[in-house]
Amino acid sequence: MSNLITGNKTPAQIEAMRQGGKILAKILRELCEFAKPGMTGLEIDQFARQKLAEYGAKSAYLTPEVNFPGVVCISVNDCVVHGAPNATPFEQGDVVKFDMVIEFNKMMVDSAVTTVIGEEPKGAVKHLLNDTKKALVAGISVVKPGVKTGDIGFAVETSLKKSKLGNVTELVGHGIGEKMHMKPEVPNFGRKGSGVVLQAGDTFCIEPMTSLGKGKVIFDGEWDVRMKDGSLSAHFEHTVLVTEDGVEILTME
Repeated sequence: MSNLITGNKTPAQIEAMRQGGKILAKILRELCEFAKPGMTGLEIDQFARQKLAEYGAKSAYLTPEVNFPGVVCISVNDCVVHGAPNATPFEQGDVVKFDMVIEFNKMMVDSAVTTVIGEEPKGAVKHLLNDTKKALVAGISVVKPGVKTGDIGFAVETSLKKSKLGNVTELVGHGIGEKMHMKPEVPNFGRKGSGVVLQAGDTFCIEPMTSLGKGKVIFDGEWDVRMKDGSLSAHFEHTVLVTEDGVEILTME
């Protein structure tokens, strides 16, 4: 992880992240619309590559430092993050996470969404997706200059406790900008008033990772991070900018 703090960006750099964020949001929406039962992660990855080329952006994953075997993480059911694209066909009802980091005009943005293949979410799965999104909104809602990273974590954690969802605490959000991972870390738990102070111009990612189980994970192979209890999982993420009086979500269309 870079030692650089994410602030002190030029207006041009912030605008590059703003434009890149809109591109990323569009691609993720298109991936959710494109994915159908019977398709494979390899087909999704190829579609994402085509869209990156079409919109003039690049993947941050295809570098020697990262060396990920695709441009999109595709994590299915109990795999919560970092799933590598593979040849296993999606089944109706699979809970699939798409997570991408892209580069546009030399600046990075990061976002993730969770979708259900071939049907609308219902029952416990609907609760999982809706309340993970609520936790993301809760974390974003407290962001402004002077707030600390612990305040964000506290807001996310409090929301997830109300929802009775498992909170993956072994993985965290992070600063982003010139590099994919920068300081500060942004955990999905925390104590009010603790952590790093946020300043206008900071850009970072808030990303609740949750499950219908306990929230403990195992690292399975080179990439996959799975729920230890095999429970269904969800992941939603936005890149945000601290403004002079609040927050701007950069990864929205």
